Amino acid sequence: MGFAAPAPARILNGDPETMDTVSRTAVFFHAHPDDEALLTAGTMAMLAAQGHRVVLVVATAGERGQADLAPGEELGEARMTEVYKSAALLGCARVVRLGYADSGLSSAGGIADDRPANAFIDCDTEEAAQRLAGLLKEESADLLTIYDPAGGYGHPDHVQVHRVGRRAAEIAGTGIVLEATVNRDPLLKALRLAGRFYRFPPEFDPRTFERAYSPDELITHRVNVRRHIRQKRASMAAHATQATGADVRTLGVFLKIPAPLYRLVFGTEWYVRRDLPLGTRLKHPFDPAPPPGTDPGPDQR
Repeated sequence: MGFAAPAPARILNGDPETMDTVSRTAVFFHAHPDDEALLTAGTMAMLAAQGHRVVLVVATAGERGQADLAPGEELGEARMTEVYKSAALLGCARVVRLGYADSGLSSAGGIADDRPANAFIDCDTEEAAQRLAGLLKEESADLLTIYDPAGGYGHPDHVQVHRVGRRAAEIAGTGIVLEATVNRDPLLKALRLAGRFYRFPPEFDPRTFERAYSPDELITHRVNVRRHIRQKRASMAAHATQATGADVRTLGVFLKIPAPLYRLVFGTEWYVRRDLPLGTRLKHPFDPAPPPGTDPGPDQR
């Protein structure tokens, strides 16, 4: 399920950011619509601008999220419409929905007891991986993004994205697997700085991020996406059902951050590549791995 835009030309457009001589294909695998906006939108926009083919895959429609809807409006349909808009803003060539049901969250933040029969968290991991692997082979994907083993902040569907995505890459032989994450250290510093200028609602506790995502020492890729920050912000804004309403919404809070601080907070996207040595510091998703025995430091690129 999904849509496909015409494939971009298979040569690059001369963007000064471009480091490659041929176009490649990157598949970004997310659990729900809006996850791409938070974690990978800048990288997606950058790669598309450089002439690479960018494919967005969502496991579910996010139909068990929270939203204020008009009578008769279906949340899953609304969120898929939003993700198509987001993808278009980022320059995606194709959007695919795997068709699993949103597993939802319990009141304590764990696995919900009342989840539907087709919940993504309950699916057969091998079967789901085979489906994703089929798409990776169809696209001749050079790169797949998933989440870290903890699923970022621990949503069950995010944990399942890690399991399914890693297995799918093994089946398809996809050479580069990046775990989209957040560097906890600068995130906490940025939230403290933002708190000096913006009063967060009492229900929004920045300290919850102390237990989420990945420590700095594990980060292998620090991708500067400031040139595409407007697209990233527009991608977030496209998910209106997740940014508005009476309840405190993470996207809504982020979109209220003043533009200069937003650029600082969201101008870098982080990834972990597990087959690289600890301490590797790369700047682009397609940067080559450092040769064995070399210094994998900040001057690698």
